[in-house]
Amino acid sequence: MRVAINGFGRIGRSVFRILNGRPDVEVVAINDVFDDAALLYLLRYDTVMGPFRGALALEESHLVTANGRTRMLGEREPTALPWRELEVDVVIEATGKFKKRAELQQHLDAGAGRVILTVPAKDDIDYTIVLGVNDEGLQPGHRIVSNASCTTNCLAPVARVLHERFGIVEGVINTV
Repeated sequence: MRVAINGFGRIGRSVFRILNGRPDVEVVAINDVFDDAALLYLLRYDTVMGPFRGALALEESHLVTANGRTRMLGEREPTALPWRELEVDVVIEATGKFKKRAELQQHLDAGAGRVILTVPAKDDIDYTIVLGVNDEGLQPGHRIVSNASCTTNCLAPVARVLHERFGIVEGVINTV
């Protein structure tokens, strides 16, 4: 699977660390408007996940690890991204900027096969998935998907178990 990451902040870098080195996934591009050298530094020295394990370098607009080369891009608009040329199967949309279907559709129009949004969508998309709660509803035709919010992913599986075992009539949650 060929993956591109749009937005290389906390979530984008975490996704890269998870995918880097998986034999079934190739991260072909990272798009972020921030300076490549600064992004490399943030990837190398992560205060939460610890130092990056293995070689890490920048060479000719590519992030290079022991597992391969990833093209670094600096486009502000998804329509300018070369997803078709790079044969991107999935875009991880992690900028926090593009949350509406029309904005996410730009990745598909640029040639990506699917988009996974790392935050809740602001309007109607194909599916919002919470693992352990509604993942059985994900269908092959869903091309724009959100993985909900970190709060939802923490609370929903616990609430599901409580509801199935004891029943929940109503509830309130607050997040900051």
